[in-house]
Amino acid sequence: MTAAGSGLLSPEVTLLDRTRLDATALYFVSYDGLVNNNSFQKNGLFTHRGHQYAAWYTATREAVVARREPGRSGWSAVTLPHRLKSDDSHNVISMGVSTADGRLHLNLDSHSDGFFYVKSVAGLLDDPASTPWTPSVFGPVQTTLDGLALTDRFTYPQFVSTPEGGLQLSYRVGVSGDGRNALAEYDGSAWTALGEWTSSTGTYTSPHGSSTARNMYLHGIDYDTSGRLHAFFTWRERDAAVMCDGGGLTNHDTGYVHSADRGRTWRNDAGAVVGTTGGPKTVAVTDAGLVVDPLGPDHSLMNQESQWTDSTGLPHAIISYVPGRFGPYTTDYVADRTAHGRAFHLRKDPSGSWEKTEIPLALDSSQRTRLVLDRYDNAYAILPYGRIAGASRTTGYTDWTLLYDGRGLDAFGEVVVDEPRVRADNVLSFMYQERSSGTTPSALHVIDFGLPA
Repeated sequence: MTAAGSGLLSPEVTLLDRTRLDATALYFVSYDGLVNNNSFQKNGLFTHRGHQYAAWYTATREAVVARREPGRSGWSAVTLPHRLKSDDSHNVISMGVSTADGRLHLNLDSHSDGFFYVKSVAGLLDDPASTPWTPSVFGPVQTTLDGLALTDRFTYPQFVSTPEGGLQLSYRVGVSGDGRNALAEYDGSAWTALGEWTSSTGTYTSPHGSSTARNMYLHGIDYDTSGRLHAFFTWRERDAAVMCDGGGLTNHDTGYVHSADRGRTWRNDAGAVVGTTGGPKTVAVTDAGLVVDPLGPDHSLMNQESQWTDSTGLPHAIISYVPGRFGPYTTDYVADRTAHGRAFHLRKDPSGSWEKTEIPLALDSSQRTRLVLDRYDNAYAILPYGRIAGASRTTGYTDWTLLYDGRGLDAFGEVVVDEPRVRADNVLSFMYQERSSGTTPSALHVIDFGLPA
C-alpha cells in the first residue's frame, strides 16, 4: 500500500512475534508507573549488532539483563549482584553501549539519591555470537562511574551513544521542582563529568501566582544522523501557586534546544546560545526562544514523554495534556488525564515552522506515549496499553489512525521501545508488563511488529 502519489509506503504494522522475558516479574505501582516499564528509560530494551538486550527486576527484586538474537524466542538471562532497594518506579534500569570498546553499561536503582553502575568487559557486544553470556563478563556493582562520583541526588539516567563511539549519561541533579540536568561522558577508557547544563532558578509567573524554583524534564536526548543533539522538554515548577487548582501538575510549556558540539553548548530553535554545560550560564526558564509550544500549568501537561528525529534531522515529539475544550483547568491530573487527556504530535517542518496535530484517540490513561518514525518518516505513537497509531509524512501527519488496538496484551500502561531496532531492522519492538494488582508479580513480554519495507 502506498501513500497517494508518493511512491512511499503508508504507515502500517504487522505482528511478527511475542516472547516472554519473565513469567513473574516484579510488580508494584508507584507514581502511577512500573519500575520495569517506565517509558523514560533509555534504554530498558535495545538492539546492537544483531542481538537484542533487555533488563528488569525479578519477583525477588534481583536485577537481570538478558539477550537474544532478534526473531528468536529464547532469551539468555544473567542475574546481577544487586536487588532493588525500594518500591519506587523511578528506580529503573537503563542500558547503553560504548561502541569504541564494545562495552555494555547499566545504571540502576536511584531516585534523588545514590546510583548503582555496572559495566561489562570490553568487546562483549562486538561479537555476541561467540562471546559467553555469564556473570563473569560483568564487573562489580559500583556507586560511582569507575571512581567518578557525580551527585548524591541522582535521578533519570539516560545513556546516549556519541557519533565517535563514546557514551554519554544524562541525569538530573536535585529533586522534582528544584533540579538541574547534567552530562557525563565515557570516551572508551574513562568517565568525565561535563557538568550541569540547566538552571533551577529564576521566576516564572502564571495568571495565578509565581514560582522561583523548578526543574527541566527531558522528553529525550538524541543524536541525529548529522551529529546534532536534540532535546525537547517541559518545566516543572516547585510552587503550586502557579496552578488554579492544586490537584493538577505544575508542568508548563514545551521547549526545545539543540547542540552541535556534543552537548557542550546549547542553542534555542533560532540558533542563539542559551547555555553552556559546566559553564556559568545554563539554560533557564527566563531565556528567550525556548518555548515551541506554549501551554500554562492548568492542563496537566505530562513530563518526559517522547521524541525522535526524522531522516533529514528535523525534530518530532509527542506531548499530552487535557485540552481546554474540557475545561479551563484540571483538579486531579490522574482522573482528568484518564478521562480527557489527548496526545499531540509536535514537529518542525522543512520551512522551519512548528506544527501540532492532535492524535484523535482518547488516552484512557494518565500515562505516557512513545514516538518512533520509520524509514519513510511515517510516525507511530505507541499509546498506553500497547495501542499503536500511525500517520503518514505525505499528508503532513494529518491522518492519524489506530493500527493496532492492543487487544489481548492486558498491558499495564506505558511501554519501553527498542529505538535502535526501529532504525536497524525496520522492526517496532517494545517491552510491556501485564496488568496485576497490589504486589502480585506478572508476566513481562517483548512484542515485535514489522514496519513498511
